[in-house]
Amino acid sequence: MPRAKADGEGKKQPALPRPSSSVILVSPKNEILLLHRVKTSTSFASAHVFPGGNLSSQDGPCPPPEDLSRHEDGPHYRRAAIRELFEESGILLAKDGRSGKMIVVDEATREQGRKLIHQNKMTFDEWLKQQHANAEPDTDQLIPFSRWVTPTTNPRRYTTQMYIYFMPLPVNVDKNLLDGLPKEGEREEIQVPSSDGGIEVTEAQFLPASEWLRRAQKGEIILFPPQFLLLHLVSGFLDKDPRSGISVEEMGKRRAGLTQFVHSGSPPWTDKCISPKMMKVMEDGRAVLALHDPGLELKGSGRQGESEYVVLVRFTKGTAREVTVAWKKDIFKEGREERSNL
Repeated sequence: MPRAKADGEGKKQPALPRPSSSVILVSPKNEILLLHRVKTSTSFASAHVFPGGNLSSQDGPCPPPEDLSRHEDGPHYRRAAIRELFEESGILLAKDGRSGKMIVVDEATREQGRKLIHQNKMTFDEWLKQQHANAEPDTDQLIPFSRWVTPTTNPRRYTTQMYIYFMPLPVNVDKNLLDGLPKEGEREEIQVPSSDGGIEVTEAQFLPASEWLRRAQKGEIILFPPQFLLLHLVSGFLDKDPRSGISVEEMGKRRAGLTQFVHSGSPPWTDKCISPKMMKVMEDGRAVLALHDPGLELKGSGRQGESEYVVLVRFTKGTAREVTVAWKKDIFKEGREERSNL
């Protein structure tokens, strides 16, 4: 006699979200680094994304799926962010663990290191130690800027810790040339990002956040909702008018304003956990994504998302178009007004 199925038996369970990290890298000119992913990528194909990727064993132990701390900032997420940034763009954020000074490695050596790591001939840590005995990833300067958990409707899911990292502002050159000469190993270097040779990335470029948003709104590039929203928030501080010709002091003030914002709110953006949830479809066919839900794995945990903003997006053939950010009260006020007029 066949066994009766228990409630829910046979129902396909959602995929477990894989731990990953991404970093919003702010250049000395207050521009943001985005990478253009290859069209064959298993996630965000052909889209522009922040540098980042899945955690690996070399990043250190990550809590198991049943542990809620798996969805919290930690050293394993931070190490993955720095490692993936280097692998994907060639930009190295590492310091001398004793002195705290940033380590400078020339471009040719960095490119050779990326190749060796991609070919699995050595790990990031092994390569880093070859450059400097006390070298370590500069994880302390990473500022958490929300966590995103892929909705259960997606076949591939991630729990992604987002960070901001501010590269040093330009040094003041208005001083005696001889006094300003850098010492050996302490010279200032502007690292230029590059693709990884088409393995995962076809292009790596710094541009103002406002310019990335403009290109997405014109349909020139693809930005998915998490990247669009975070760029929208960053742009509100770093791209205030005037955008060009401002002093280093003003650039620093804008960074300070963004940092204060990231640590503000209830919960602050450092702690927000967001799993986008479709609430309705607009008349133009775009989906309205609410951002308040922390996701299936964190229900009942006390974690919260973003309650004031929503994202509007048109999903077409697995990609995102016509993305905009709106106030939640404005979008749902329109719905209330329509009902009251019936």
